Amino acid sequence: MLPALVGVLPALGYLLLVRRVHVRALARYRTGSGARPRGPGRGWSGVRTASFLTGCGLLALALLPPLAPWAHHDFRGHMAQHLLIGMYVPLALVLGAPVTLLLRALPTAGARAFTALLRTRAVRVLAHPLTALLLSTGSLVVLYRTPLYGAAMAHPAGHWLLHAHFLASGCLFAWVVAGPDPAPARPGVPARLVLLGVAIAGHAVLAQLLYGGFLVDVPAPVAEVRGGAELMYYGGDIAELLLAAALVATWRPARGRGAEVQAA
Repeated sequence: MLPALVGVLPALGYLLLVRRVHVRALARYRTGSGARPRGPGRGWSGVRTASFLTGCGLLALALLPPLAPWAHHDFRGHMAQHLLIGMYVPLALVLGAPVTLLLRALPTAGARAFTALLRTRAVRVLAHPLTALLLSTGSLVVLYRTPLYGAAMAHPAGHWLLHAHFLASGCLFAWVVAGPDPAPARPGVPARLVLLGVAIAGHAVLAQLLYGGFLVDVPAPVAEVRGGAELMYYGGDIAELLLAAALVATWRPARGRGAEVQAA
């Protein structure tokens, strides 16, 4: 029940915000201050809605049978689940631009307060490219080169905490690299491409270490570890290529200082 809710509740919340944006657009039209909205989601991109809902669907898929039971007793299942939760789901969710949607749905005072929050020092540190890289790619080194993986798999709570970390760090990295949402002090496209290149290299090296059994601490049969390493290598490459494509597709030239953080 809980895994299904994890995928369904964000989707419902997103659709409610889309509906609110539509209602506000309709109200503006009736007062003569906006164009007429057409369709239940007019005033918000249907492509972004589809992307976010796809992410929610993939998240539910990763947490429900048959993948979830497989991940509990097979390292290959764990890696497939990790790729979904930590790379593919975050990309789909982030491309749904949930922050921009929230800013459009909030009243003016609320949108200004939320935008101010995005400009705080704490969020700037969290959204720094190096922070995002360390929390996403760097944490994998700690996970697979220490007893942490075995400890997390041995306890249900640890397994769920691992899922939460994969999802949060993946969303953070995707947001910093290619998110259409406003972000504080987001670096330019060349810097983000370098950041993505470092992440790709880090994943590739770690996958090769896993495959060769070097400097890793994964309590699983060799065949499972090698299968998981292959999934990480090829599945990670595909996800990162999609992220690079999203970076190019969503990039817009900055229109001035502070253009990255603004209420939509």
